[in-house]
Amino acid sequence: MAGTVLVSGGSGYIAGFLIRQLLAEGWTVHATVRSLSREAQLRPLLGGTAETLRFFAADLTADAGWAEAMAGCSHVAHVASPFRADAPRHEDELIIPAREGVLRALRYARDAGVTRFVQTSSVAAIAYGHGKGVFEFTERDWTNLDGADVYAYVKSKTIAERAARDWVASEGGGMEFVSVNPAAVLGPVWSGDFSPSIEVVRQLLSGALPGCPDLGFGIVDVRDVADLHVRALTAPGIAGERFIASGPFLKIADVAKVLKANLGPQARKVPTRKLPDWLVRTVALFNPVIRQVTGELGNVRGASSDHARSRLGWTIRPVEDSILDCARSLIERGVVKV
Repeated sequence: MAGTVLVSGGSGYIAGFLIRQLLAEGWTVHATVRSLSREAQLRPLLGGTAETLRFFAADLTADAGWAEAMAGCSHVAHVASPFRADAPRHEDELIIPAREGVLRALRYARDAGVTRFVQTSSVAAIAYGHGKGVFEFTERDWTNLDGADVYAYVKSKTIAERAARDWVASEGGGMEFVSVNPAAVLGPVWSGDFSPSIEVVRQLLSGALPGCPDLGFGIVDVRDVADLHVRALTAPGIAGERFIASGPFLKIADVAKVLKANLGPQARKVPTRKLPDWLVRTVALFNPVIRQVTGELGNVRGASSDHARSRLGWTIRPVEDSILDCARSLIERGVVKV
C-alpha cells in the first residue's frame, strides 16, 4: 500500500534506515531536515531519485515548512525528537521541542488529510519511575514522572507521547495514531548523525570507559526498528496502539564480552572489570551525564516485544549481530581508532 509518507528528522539515525526501506518498498518519501544544505550529503546515502525522495526544511520549534512537507502525504513517521549525549542545562531544552514538535506535526498532518501517524516514542516513556528492582514492562505501563530516576530525556519522551495521544483523542478527527517505543538502538552507523545509544559501544571500543558500571538496557537493532515503523504505518486495525521495540536486556559488561569474544585485537581497549557502585556515584558528583543514570545502578528494565511480534509479525536479529555490526561500522568509518 505504498503511497507518500513524511519522515521527520530525515538526517537522523533511525530515519535513515526507515527512509531506505520505504524507498525500497515503493513509497515516495518527504523528509524534513533543519537545513536544506544537508540534502547534497544525504541524497547519495539514502538513495531514491528527485521524484521519490524530496527534502523539506522544517524545525520542531517553528511552523515554517511543515505545510509544504505534508502536502500530498497519506502517512507520517514522526521520528524527530531532541536527544543528546550530554546533560541539558534545563530539562525544558528537551521537553519543549519534543512536545511542541509532535503537536505541530500532528496539526499539519491532520490538516493535510494524513490517515496514519506513527510517533517514534521510547521505552523511556514506559519503564522509569517504578523504583529499584527487576522488571519486565509491557505497552500497558507508563513512566511515573514523579520517580527519582526520571531525568530530562525520559521526561521529554513521556510528556511528548502523552501530549500526542491526548491531542489525537480531542482534535485528531479520523487520523489514526500509533507509537513505536524502542529501547537502546544499536546497529551499523550510516552517517555521522547517530543515536547517543551508540556511545556505549564507542566508549567501550576506545577505552574511554575504565570499567563496566552495573548499568544495562534493552537492545534493539536500528534495521529492525525501521522495519517495525513500516509495519506500524501499514498494518490495518491498530489505531491507538503502542509497540515496544526491544530485544534482550544486557548489562554493559555483557556488551563488552561480546566485543571481546569477536573482535580480536580491535577490542584490546575494551574493559572487562566491573566498576563498583561507590566509584560511579563518586564520579557522578562531578559529571552531570553520569549523575543522570546513577539511579539505574543494579536495575533490570526488561521490556517485552511480544505484542509487536504477535500483532505485526515483527522479528529481530540476534543481539550479538547488532553489537558487532555497530562496532565494525564505527571502526570502518574512523569514528573509533583501535
